[in-house]
Amino acid sequence: MAVQLSQLRDLQNERTGVRNIVIVAHVDHGKSTLADSLIASNGIISTRNDLRYLDFTAEEQRRGITMKSAAITLSHSCRGKDYLVNLIDSPGHVDFTTEVSSALRITDGAVVVVDVVEGVCIQTRIVLRQAWAEKVKPILFINKIDKLVTKLHLSALEAYEYITKVLESVNEVVASLVLEDKFAQKEQEREKAVAEGKVTDDGDGGGVDMEELEREG
Repeated sequence: MAVQLSQLRDLQNERTGVRNIVIVAHVDHGKSTLADSLIASNGIISTRNDLRYLDFTAEEQRRGITMKSAAITLSHSCRGKDYLVNLIDSPGHVDFTTEVSSALRITDGAVVVVDVVEGVCIQTRIVLRQAWAEKVKPILFINKIDKLVTKLHLSALEAYEYITKVLESVNEVVASLVLEDKFAQKEQEREKAVAEGKVTDDGDGGGVDMEELEREG
């Protein structure tokens, strides 16, 4: 059923129900196809056609990749409440990384699409880092699961193990970002302590805690 413009206008006036969501991914992991499916849920396009609806320039359609971030307003119901979702489809090619950064700065959340067969790729790592830098919460969307059967001919157990490895790979990237943040925080605390005279710089990036030395006598 198609969503009426009057419904979207009413939702727009209820600011607590407005969400800005960006879809990010490595190139060809199915990001624009997912966007088409979400747009089709509002009755704007048919689910039967692979239109790449938000790839609106002739060059994008010709090359079959997203080059510019594009947005569309959709309606979504969850737990009895209607939301207005401003959905942004961002580029997946590494040459257009700045477009992804710009989109992330105005969003409340990011859907990170990962092709289950290809797994975590270079741009997947980049977009996760970008989302982390902008303090945007990522939601993992594992795509093309059917290929585990149609392409790789895996059994149910093998498919489960394959998906688990993808999850572990994503978690490893996120864990490394957490550790980097903790290290940076420790380094800032050390530099502050050196500036206040609580710690002396030993010349190797470490420091000697003066208060600890005084306690040791």
